[in-house]
Amino acid sequence: MKQFLLGAASVIGLGAIAGFGYIQNGGLDFAADRTHSDGVTKLIAWAREQSITRQAKDIVPPGDLASGERIRRGAGNYEAMCVGCHLSPGMEDSEIRKGLYPVPPNLALADDATNASEGDGRRFWIIKHGIKGSGMPAWAAGGMDDEAIWDLTAFIKVLPKLSANAYEGSVAASEGHSHGGMPHEPALQQPSEKGHNHESHSHSRHKHSH
Repeated sequence: MKQFLLGAASVIGLGAIAGFGYIQNGGLDFAADRTHSDGVTKLIAWAREQSITRQAKDIVPPGDLASGERIRRGAGNYEAMCVGCHLSPGMEDSEIRKGLYPVPPNLALADDATNASEGDGRRFWIIKHGIKGSGMPAWAAGGMDDEAIWDLTAFIKVLPKLSANAYEGSVAASEGHSHGGMPHEPALQQPSEKGHNHESHSHSRHKHSH
């Protein structure tokens, strides 16, 4: 038994040394345009979901989550803060989304958790705290208060049911980029503006050319 334990310890030690050498020599690929192996991807996804489930399990949504007022307020913030990565009805892709890894989910498409009440706390937690190494920011750290996060959660829940025209109407009826916390630049409060210009190129939210 003693020899077995010593052998196991030796194997673990050699593995740790080999792993350190691999990392020290730059063996781990952190390029966003090259994917992890299937095994690593599944391990990360499993660990992420276990963590989110545990931390979000006691979050209780407000009773008025389905109210039209919450959904209306959430629409403007979604357009200003989320659409570039998570898209909108009729929007196929975006510049930034193509370059992100992992690729953010298209929230305009329905999934199994869309209408499940247990998904409300999960969405709230993700918006508030973000997800490490994914590009998903912790919006609360930027000043977004809980009420505004619940508004955004309410809108995301109904988003897959909206047509492109209904989405545009929801954004137009909202207050734009408006929530408690840090002040915003006036330009971010104009949901009717669908494009923006750079010195080197121009593009719109739905279609762009270089």
